[in-house]
Amino acid sequence: MSKQLPSSSDLTKLPTEAEREEQLMQDVLLLLENLIYREEATVKLILNCLYDAGATNLINQRFQSRTLKRSLKLISKISKPAFRIIAWQWFKKNCPKLITDWLQSQIEFKRIETPKLEIVVENQDTNLNFFSQEQYRIYEVKQLRSQVKLLTSMLVGVVTVLTGSFIGAGYLLERSHLQVVEELQTQVKTLEASVNKP
Repeated sequence: MSKQLPSSSDLTKLPTEAEREEQLMQDVLLLLENLIYREEATVKLILNCLYDAGATNLINQRFQSRTLKRSLKLISKISKPAFRIIAWQWFKKNCPKLITDWLQSQIEFKRIETPKLEIVVENQDTNLNFFSQEQYRIYEVKQLRSQVKLLTSMLVGVVTVLTGSFIGAGYLLERSHLQVVEELQTQVKTLEASVNKP
């Protein structure tokens, strides 16, 4: 059984390097998705550890009061199942692509060009431009910090609301349970009273 050489028309159909790389990265994506589904328990344990460490660090960093810290840590433990469900769905949907993109960026070896020496003539305009660029960077950093603070406050608010709703639901369930018990006790008393009557 000898292999036939491809004809000249088949040679033109060979994939280019870019297409081949794209196909290989698609294979990596599929393998990562398969790995995530096969190792679901491991991924969930990793997410649990990240949640515990992140919640503790966030609470310790943002709040000073010990009693408030204890309360928030208890709330974070109560809201953990909801986080676990949301985090698992997000992880399944986004992480294989993110990991694939990161891996692809690691294997793209870009040429390092030797820097060209330029003679810079310093004048007042370039100094002003430098200062305005520096001020713009400082402004951007301040904006990013304020956005991080806003997002952190929103996260704490959402966790608080979720915890409050869980506690409220538990209270309502306990109350309805007590009402059912009271109704049953009343029915038992009336039955006992009717049985004891001659």
